[in-house]
Amino acid sequence: MLALFFAAAVVPGAHAAAGNPPRVLAVHFEADVNPVTQEWLNDRIGQAETGRYDAVVILLDTPGGLSESMRKIVKRELSAKLPVVVYVSPPGARAASAGVWISQAADVLAMAPGSNIGSSTPINGNGQDIAKDLRRKVVNDAAASLRSLAKAHGRNAKWADRAVREASNLTEQEALQMNVVDLLAPTLPVLLQRIDGRKAVLRGFTLHTAGAEIVDVRPGFFTRLLSTLIDPNIISLLFLAGLAGIGFEIFHPGVVLPGALGAVALVTALFGFSILPVSWSGLALILLGIGLLVIDAHVISHGALTVSGLISLAVGMLMLFHDAPSPYETSVPLVLSITLTLGLFWAFAIGKAVQVRRRPVTVGPQTIVGEEGIVRSGGLVFVHGELWQARSDQPLETGQRVEVVGREGLVLDVKPA
Repeated sequence: MLALFFAAAVVPGAHAAAGNPPRVLAVHFEADVNPVTQEWLNDRIGQAETGRYDAVVILLDTPGGLSESMRKIVKRELSAKLPVVVYVSPPGARAASAGVWISQAADVLAMAPGSNIGSSTPINGNGQDIAKDLRRKVVNDAAASLRSLAKAHGRNAKWADRAVREASNLTEQEALQMNVVDLLAPTLPVLLQRIDGRKAVLRGFTLHTAGAEIVDVRPGFFTRLLSTLIDPNIISLLFLAGLAGIGFEIFHPGVVLPGALGAVALVTALFGFSILPVSWSGLALILLGIGLLVIDAHVISHGALTVSGLISLAVGMLMLFHDAPSPYETSVPLVLSITLTLGLFWAFAIGKAVQVRRRPVTVGPQTIVGEEGIVRSGGLVFVHGELWQARSDQPLETGQRVEVVGREGLVLDVKPA
């Protein structure tokens, strides 16, 4: 048993030595970098480790995403117990913004024809430059981080600095000439052949990938669904729908369905709030806008509260994810469309409510005033199919026709018709 243990310890990859082909886990990452996709990707690296794969290849195509999620992926790459290869693929793919960090953290970095890499300048939630002193701090931190990764892996640290400070972007040929990437490959099998026997600069792994069995993994339905649900536009719609459904159930108890669907929508929106950085000022403005709309339905403000509520709602939705990076900004056309649609609906609803208020009463006991009836014995009159107690300033005779001129409780005031 000791001999077997010693053999396993000193001869890693014994399955390859025994004649079994190496295995490579090909992780297809074509998504934004966010907490959902970050957790999925890190789990796949863990799967490669526990599954005793010879390497994990991340086929990367991303516009970037959240910096905190990116840092967690980079840390996982650097701590992996097997070689990590990043392949910017398929042809036409890009490794932009946060994708550059993920690429530079790899033991081997390759690109497919027609792909590009770069544009890593930090920006705010509106896609604009960060202003003044804060920009200097953020840019210096990002540049140092990317330079460190590139230099540690024997790549071009000067370009890494330019990618952050000047948003430099390179084609695959330019990246190879400038030592930004390690090699080019048209397909994954060709890449595995070309990197076989290569030794990683930073962590010292020797890759054994020639003729490897490729196991492909892609995000499942649940991962794609959660990644879609953290879109700021969808979160805003779900949040408003949730409030509307619950509000409808409160004012019309017993309908059940709107309240149930509203609760589901609201909880789903809260999941998005827990993922993305939320501006509490924006959230407060949204709640204020909804409150003003509801108040205007019960008081006469001649539309002033409705206009104020719509403005508050629109500004709040635009501010809600103001601190999130550009892939997660709220669509201005969507906000304007929601505000306009809600304004038209509210104007129609309030207009109908005003019309109803101005109509004469058509139901209830008070509608009996103005009706005609017939006097019956015992001081009663027969009006509208009912017998009422009646009083009159003039003497009345049984069978005489009378007109109702007033009502006090259950007694009618009448006069001869």
